[in-house]
Amino acid sequence: MKREEVFKKELEYIKSERIKKACLEMIALLPDYFFEIAASSTGKYHPEYALGKGGLLRHTKAAVRVAYELLQDSCIGDKYTSDEKDFMIMALLLHDGLKCGLEKEQYTRFDHPLLMANYIKDNKDKLGLEEKEIEFLMDVIKTHMGPWTVDYQGNEVLEKPKTKYQNFVHMCDYLASRKCILLPFDKNNNIMDEEK
Repeated sequence: MKREEVFKKELEYIKSERIKKACLEMIALLPDYFFEIAASSTGKYHPEYALGKGGLLRHTKAAVRVAYELLQDSCIGDKYTSDEKDFMIMALLLHDGLKCGLEKEQYTRFDHPLLMANYIKDNKDKLGLEEKEIEFLMDVIKTHMGPWTVDYQGNEVLEKPKTKYQNFVHMCDYLASRKCILLPFDKNNNIMDEEK
């Protein structure tokens, strides 16, 4: 499986070749399990298309598609520069990249946003991005869980989104996890577009 082919459509949404190249570098570093597991082990927190084999991959594609569609609306998209849009799409492609840890663990790691943000930082020399761009990616990924910041033991582990960028990434992830919003996928895990 060529990973750049898996995300071919989603990578087309990134306009900057430099940012697209950095995104491809990080996709190549994702653990194999990312492409195989369900978005939710219990099925409690995600729609049907995000369950079963490849569910996390489909959830990721859904979050990216939500972002793309929202950013096409000038009332929303005009609030961001082209690079900011690209980095938010890159962040959504990677946000759950270490959902079960660097080495696959049985369950979702509550701190997976922090793990992914730090994984980007650990690999920044491979990406060709500026320090402020790395920080941007880390900031929007580590807050993508929105209000769900407290782990099962009652510890405050994650930060809530504060900036418009953090809120946008959280909103796209949140909408992609709603059971009432269903996207049609084909047998190759691609979102089906209506014929015009």
